[in-house]
Amino acid sequence: MKRKLELLVKCLYLPFFLIAGNGVAIYWVAQDYSTLVLMAWIGFFITLSFLIERWLPFDTAFNRSQGDMGRDVTHALVNESLSILGVVSVPVIASFIPFPSAWPSDIPLWLQVLLAVIIADIGITLAHYASHRYNALWQLHAVHHSVKRMYGFNGLMKHPLHQTVETLAGTTPLLLMGAPQEVLMLLVVAVVIQLLLQHSNVAYFAGPFRYLLAINQVHRFHHLNTAKEGDVNFGLFTTLTDHLLGTAYYEKNKIIRSKDLGIATAPNYPVTYFTQMIEPFKRVR
Repeated sequence: MKRKLELLVKCLYLPFFLIAGNGVAIYWVAQDYSTLVLMAWIGFFITLSFLIERWLPFDTAFNRSQGDMGRDVTHALVNESLSILGVVSVPVIASFIPFPSAWPSDIPLWLQVLLAVIIADIGITLAHYASHRYNALWQLHAVHHSVKRMYGFNGLMKHPLHQTVETLAGTTPLLLMGAPQEVLMLLVVAVVIQLLLQHSNVAYFAGPFRYLLAINQVHRFHHLNTAKEGDVNFGLFTTLTDHLLGTAYYEKNKIIRSKDLGIATAPNYPVTYFTQMIEPFKRVR
């Protein structure tokens, strides 16, 4: 009975996060629920990821704190607050756009969100790709690559300036097209859910979707600690842009552990939040 339940959870984990997580959020926004409800919904999925990671881990070592929990909480609070602030600012930003909206507001809301995800994914992937090729961007992005374990919550761990770069790359086309505030808020929900899946320490099943979606099995290769190995799989939501760039990679039989993660050229990268905030500027100099 226990094994059947574990198998069921492994099979349902990915579709539950993607379909139920985003679907319920879309329904609530369509019904004009409060933004606080969406924040609570995100909190539910963060909690759920913690619980199931401890029940069905890919690697039990990834569940052991390395003195990084407080740092990761701070990263999440700062970065998600910035995301919400950005969405709240949409009406002000839109007032400076000098041409009519080209956003297809007449199609169902779920299709609008899907379109926003596809467009944002291209921009974010290209910004991520550039961050591995230009030193100033890499120094900001290195904060994210300094992790020595992968679990859902530290998918939210990014230098706020680098998150701003990726956010602008992903949302500028949407803003220019006139995407409404509610679509951008739902995009924030989709990004958080996707990061929880992408860094997840749950041994969930993905089947052939691992060749299309940028999930944990695929993203772990991106966190390999050498540039030669980790210069792959830049997508946030999908691997479509990676296939076009020639950077999509997956090896079924390779198992990635803590010793394989981090930055080989900076094995003692700072761990605390505030030292990580200033480290990129020290290294650029």
